[in-house]
Formats: sequence, structure tokens, C-alpha cells
Amino acid sequence: MASPDNAATPQHRISRGTRIPRRAVAAAAGLLVGALALTACGGGTEKNDGKGGGAAADTNASGAKIAVSAKDGSTDASINDTTVKVTGGKLTKVVMTVAATGAAVPGTLAADGLSWKPDERLERGTQYRIAADAADGKGRPATENVSFTTVSPANSFIGTYTPDHGTTVGVGMPVSFKFDKAISDKKAVQSHITVSSSSGQQVVGHWFGDQRLDFRPQEYWKSGSQVTMKIDLDGVEGANGVFGVQSKTVTFTIGRSQVSTVDVKTQTMTVVRDGSTVKTIPVSTGSAENPTYNGQMVISEKFTQTHMDGSTVGFGGEYDIPDVPHAMRLSTSGTFLHGNYWGSPSVFGSVGTSHGCVGLRDVRGGKGDTPAKWFYDNSLTGDLVIVKGSPDKTIAPDNGLNGWNMDWSEWQAGSAA
Repeated sequence: MASPDNAATPQHRISRGTRIPRRAVAAAAGLLVGALALTACGGGTEKNDGKGGGAAADTNASGAKIAVSAKDGSTDASINDTTVKVTGGKLTKVVMTVAATGAAVPGTLAADGLSWKPDERLERGTQYRIAADAADGKGRPATENVSFTTVSPANSFIGTYTPDHGTTVGVGMPVSFKFDKAISDKKAVQSHITVSSSSGQQVVGHWFGDQRLDFRPQEYWKSGSQVTMKIDLDGVEGANGVFGVQSKTVTFTIGRSQVSTVDVKTQTMTVVRDGSTVKTIPVSTGSAENPTYNGQMVISEKFTQTHMDGSTVGFGGEYDIPDVPHAMRLSTSGTFLHGNYWGSPSVFGSVGTSHGCVGLRDVRGGKGDTPAKWFYDNSLTGDLVIVKGSPDKTIAPDNGLNGWNMDWSEWQAGSAA
């Protein structure tokens, strides 16, 4: 509407004091209202079909409607379930990028063209952009552009876990979670992680402190069984204002049973596979000053070669060996079963000489046909090594993946579910 200052003026001005007949004022007012009615909405020139408005329908609008799971401008988007979907048409192109760098995020378009999702979990605290194109059945295009930021690390928690999806492990391998935040609502977190076995064994979780949760059955896993772990932590509040960001199903297979028993008194290791003894190997365990732990220990990592420096595990400059061959970790604190090329062959099977590890005869570079190479090649992560007869104490259940050193009632007592 034009303002009074811009209103049209009559052809002849009326001098101050001239009286205007009331009829003339009314007529002029009527003309002005009519003019405003015609110009206010512009509806006087359009056809009104009586169906709720004078505006004509846009017959060129696409019937395809694109929806992105993350809302435009959001700052707490999930890192797991970002999807692009379309109704009334098919997606023709989806481009997702990291806002800061422009780097493309790989994704997969469904075969039916109705959805798209990233191939990998997104990073926390990162801004992303999505540009999606689609077309309806008549080829009419539709576009959607969204920018969002995923939940920040400060307000979320995540758990690293072992074993990995698709692996085959020994009968002693527990499921072990390590969370990057302290968990105060342990029941909420544990109840959203389920571990089950095709063997039908009951599986129970046990908390070691506020950031570690392990699962195991009462006895070792049954050989050949498949274990399924379902993680449904996305949006679960593990501590005040701190939410989970994981949603995943992990499966792994239990291989043949192999349990190797190290007898410190005889300095030998007996390897039993599926109930039958397959080999007896001379070893050299810890010295009298640095004895090897007793107890059931799980092989948690394998290295064809690794650097061992005593200063990293509480010793001084007593040893620093850059190329220890065929090393298998038994504890977090530094207990390994490994090849030993620097010791005299006479020590194996006769005397303990190590700083707590279990040594097997080997050659430098690990290329020879040695007891250490045989055992390394025939071992899986998750296999058990049991040490007995040592003057040292039994290893702590949380020192490595060694919860088997806790009896079943105590294990169950540590469950929050």
C-alpha cells in the first residue's frame, strides 16, 4: 500500500476553509477503498475457483521430496545414522563433504534409488554438508541442501572394543569395552550392550572401574560357536549430559580350543589343542628376582617383531631390545610370551632368566624353524596361557584380558544389569 505522502492528489486543490459536501467525502472514500481492495492482493485479475485461495497451483513443482535425517543447522547430530531419503521419486546425486576441508565423504546409494548413507561412521564435533538431488516420475528435479555438526566429544562417550568384527579368536577371548569417559549410569550402558553365543552359554558383564566393561561366560567359549555383540548406545546417557554415539552389531567366531600350560618348576610349556597334547616346548620364565605371574592369561596381541624397553614397564636400563621376535602380549603391565635369540640355548627348559616374561628359543629376525616361530604360527589371539608353580602372585583379572582369574560368583557381582 502506498503511504499517504505518496498518494495521488486531485487536479484542483481546495483552499483552506472550503467546505466539502458530506456526500462528496463519502464517495471519495468509497473510491479509495475500492482502489485499495484492488491493489492490496492483486486478486482482481486472477480466477478464484472457490477452493481456498486465488493463487494458481504450480504444475511444474516436483513430486520428489528429499529428507535428511540430520536437521539443517543442528549441532548435536548423530555420527551413526545419517541418511538421505526420498519419496515420490528417486535420488540422482548425493554429495557429502566435510565443511572445513571440502573433503568428500564416501557413501552408497541404494539400488532402488530411495536412500543414501555414508559408508563409515562420522567423526564427532565435525561440521558436514549434504547436497542431494532427486527427480520424480516426470523427470522434474528437486534439491535439498543441509549443513549440520555432529555431537561434540565433550558431550558424548564412545567405547573401543575387542575382538573385531569378523575375526576368529581363541576360547579365552572376552568381549572388552574401554570407554573414553567415566560411566556413572552403568546399568543404562550395560543394558544397551548384549552379548550372546550360538552355543547358548550365559554371558555376563563385569565392570572394572568406571571405564571398562568385560563380558564372558562361566567357562571358556565353546569351539566353533559364533558370538554376537549388539551395541545400542546411540543417545544413551552414560553420565550427566554425556551420551553414547555407537550403534553396531559385531560378530566373531570361536576357533579350535588351545590351552598352553607353563610349568615354572620344570621350565616347560605343554600345548593342548582340542583336548590332546600336540607339543611340549622348553621355556625360560622369570628369574627369582623377577618371577612370572601365576594364573590364566589370554593372548591379547601378536607381533612378529617388537621393541622391548625395560624403562617403559618399571625397570631401569636393564634391557632394551629393539627386535624381539614372535611376541604375544599376556598382560597390560608388560608380560609377554616371546622369542628369545640372545639367551644361551642351555637356559630353555632349565632356568628362569627373564624379567617376568616367558621366553622360547628363537633366532634374530625370527626366520628360522624354532619353537618360538612354531608357537606363534599356531596361536590365535584369545588363546590361553596358564602359568603355574611360580613364586609370584596370581595376575590381577584386569591386568590384560584375564578375567578368568575371578570366580563366577565374584564376576556376576560386578554386573550392573
